[in-house]
Amino acid sequence: MSSSYYTRLSENQETKVPNYGLKVTLNHTYPENRSQGYVPGIRQAWPLLPQALRYTFYYILDYIRKKPVVMDFIYPLRSKRIYGVPIGGIGCGTIGRGYRGEFCRFQMQPGVYEYNTVDANQFMVTIKDSHQETIFHSLLSTFQKKSLNTWESLIDGSKCFYTGLYPRSWTEYDLSKFGVLLTCRQISPIIPHNYKDSSLPCTIFVWDIQNIGHEERTVTIAFTFKNGVGNKHKDRASTCSSTDFVFGEAEGVILSHTIGTTPCSYILSARANPDVKISKCLYFDPNSPGSAPWFQLKNNGCFDTRSKEVEHIVGEMACGIATKALVRPGRPVTCEMSLVWDMPVVHFPKKLKEYSRYYTKHFGKENAGVRIVHYAFENYPRWEREIYKWQSEVLEDRDLPDWYKSALFNETYYVSDGGSIWVTLDKGETQNLPQTDPRLEFGKFALLEGHEYKMYNSYDVHFYGSFVFVVNWPHLQFVVQYDMRDAIFNEIPDKRKSYDGEEFERKKSNTIPHDMGEPGEEPFTLINCYPTHDVSHWKDLNSKFVLQVFRDAFTGCLDDDSVQYLRDMYEACCVLMHRSENFDTDGDGLIENSGNGDQTYDTWFMTGPSAYCCGLWLAALFAMTKIAEVLHKPEDKRRFQMLLTKGKLAFEQKLWNGRYYNFDSSTDEGCSIMADQLCGHWYLRSCGFAHEVFPQGHVRSTLKTIFENNVLSFCNGKMGAVNGFKNGAVDKFTVQSVEAWTGVTYALAATMIQEGMWDEGFLTAGGMYKSMTDRFGLAFETPEGLYATDFYRAIGYMRPLSIWSMHLAIKSFEKNKRKQ
Repeated sequence: MSSSYYTRLSENQETKVPNYGLKVTLNHTYPENRSQGYVPGIRQAWPLLPQALRYTFYYILDYIRKKPVVMDFIYPLRSKRIYGVPIGGIGCGTIGRGYRGEFCRFQMQPGVYEYNTVDANQFMVTIKDSHQETIFHSLLSTFQKKSLNTWESLIDGSKCFYTGLYPRSWTEYDLSKFGVLLTCRQISPIIPHNYKDSSLPCTIFVWDIQNIGHEERTVTIAFTFKNGVGNKHKDRASTCSSTDFVFGEAEGVILSHTIGTTPCSYILSARANPDVKISKCLYFDPNSPGSAPWFQLKNNGCFDTRSKEVEHIVGEMACGIATKALVRPGRPVTCEMSLVWDMPVVHFPKKLKEYSRYYTKHFGKENAGVRIVHYAFENYPRWEREIYKWQSEVLEDRDLPDWYKSALFNETYYVSDGGSIWVTLDKGETQNLPQTDPRLEFGKFALLEGHEYKMYNSYDVHFYGSFVFVVNWPHLQFVVQYDMRDAIFNEIPDKRKSYDGEEFERKKSNTIPHDMGEPGEEPFTLINCYPTHDVSHWKDLNSKFVLQVFRDAFTGCLDDDSVQYLRDMYEACCVLMHRSENFDTDGDGLIENSGNGDQTYDTWFMTGPSAYCCGLWLAALFAMTKIAEVLHKPEDKRRFQMLLTKGKLAFEQKLWNGRYYNFDSSTDEGCSIMADQLCGHWYLRSCGFAHEVFPQGHVRSTLKTIFENNVLSFCNGKMGAVNGFKNGAVDKFTVQSVEAWTGVTYALAATMIQEGMWDEGFLTAGGMYKSMTDRFGLAFETPEGLYATDFYRAIGYMRPLSIWSMHLAIKSFEKNKRKQ
């Protein structure tokens, strides 16, 4: 391709640096360094003391067994405050990138995070003048490395700028002192409604090189990478080899190795074009000073390739690739590089079965890496067009605040970097499925509750986060729902002891599981790994299944596929609703909470009818009347309508206090103002319904009360909505009542926008997002909870994906505004 093509490309609206996203210099430091060191008060800790003692016992037991814990409260992670846009597609493993240029936070094995920054994984630049004298040679990262002491970073971080707008990033290097400007554009194939490309384990790096001086410059961009994930124990146990390849226009190095016992290949490549010369390094020792590759590049502007293959090295090894180009004044040159990782088959510690990653459906299991390289180089311009089209609707909307334009897309990082696993079905699994089952085409998909809360598809949290899939990848939401539907009828009679001291069956039939298992056992098979309570008694999960079915079908047009989906889910919905009816102990049409951890706020105990669980229950009853109507089941509709009518009356009588709905029916905690009390209404509004269940006046009064108390009276509106507020102050009843949950704040903001409270909604969510990204440095590892000062909890969490419900609310608001 000609340099004129690249000039046009760099000027293209689709590829230029956007005005929005995470924007920092490469020497940036965040002003506030928070931790997970919150210590609960005596009143908060005392009710949880028995659980804490049992947890400690089981923690020690798991340590002896060498089994990873599901939730590590002893050694919680602390944010490194370094992260930029991660690389890779959905369900295929991810590699984190720091905004300073580092490669960090590896998740190659499903659900297993390695928080390591690897010094050998680097980009470098060499600049030679017109006499072929080296005038500049440096790493292109400002991260302080600990090894390879020959390698130096000489760039001025204050003159280099990073912009991260998921799934792309731009790093601009001002090397004008040497007559050169560099821009690296990083592109991962995260594309709505494109399932094939979104599953690919790859990223593209496009280097635009400009000569702003008056003399020629020869510029080399080198890319090095080592085996493994930065875990010394795993990396040193690996058997490695490397070979070079040429495939179409791509040239590069294949680094074959193992991660644990799983074979994996890293493929570094560059795209050949007339302006660029490619050289390769098949081996260097990442534990050495790094002199050989460093001085080859510095002196010659290329690697000295003496062999085509390096065989069977036990331990660590690294390789590299370099592009060298003559750059004339005023004639930009572009170098295209890629990183692909190919780990086609994965398994979990129990090794009950092997899983083939979804991308193997299109690229096979043998030597897929080089085919993905070729495909990525051919198709990344289309990816960028589709990403730009997806984002421009939001970025160009002048009515939306700037922070939201960054937040909507950057919070989406979690769909790939949430420990996601996406696999195909084997022949045995497909034999008994009807042709209408989406898993035949789209396989199985799961996402961790959090980087630290290692449970797949935790359903109480997925209820919030699933909006990202409904809007962008609806078939992934469908396969989650079909798996969850089947799991309802499954039984695992194994006895377990919970942290609250009860013995219970791991999975009872005709109950919905909390999760689809953990990466430390065998997800999809050994479901319900949540260890704290017996989830068969939870009061929110049943309603949440029904509401997700309702939302999935009613958000768009109710077409034949949606009706079939409702038919497929209907029996499960009826079973769960019947089970929930048994939670109504006094026949008033409302379900009662038990006074223990029986819903997603599992340390904030609810007693009797509660605003949260009863609101979800009433919304689910309304949903069932509509589903029964679509499926022509008049008797069922009548029964659900009778329950709804009775329940609505009791809900208003027992919980409405004239300003908002009481937290629950207890005497000590009942008057608490819960930020999430309109959760059921939020879902109905997201489906296009208005005030059929919850009176408009009561909804508006509740939102106003929450805004004045939980938002404005909590950190002056700069930290989102605190979960509980009572008697003019933050409710200190429990740890969770003093937290502001990021995902709940986004959901609350969406509810406000749904009700026409546009300014209040954006202020509620905006204060929180700006604090996280501008002050705390929590970009691309959004936590579950924030405290008023000093602390956060559970970094890297699924629930904040609920921000996509704000997107739906905005579209609905604007649609109604146009009608008026």
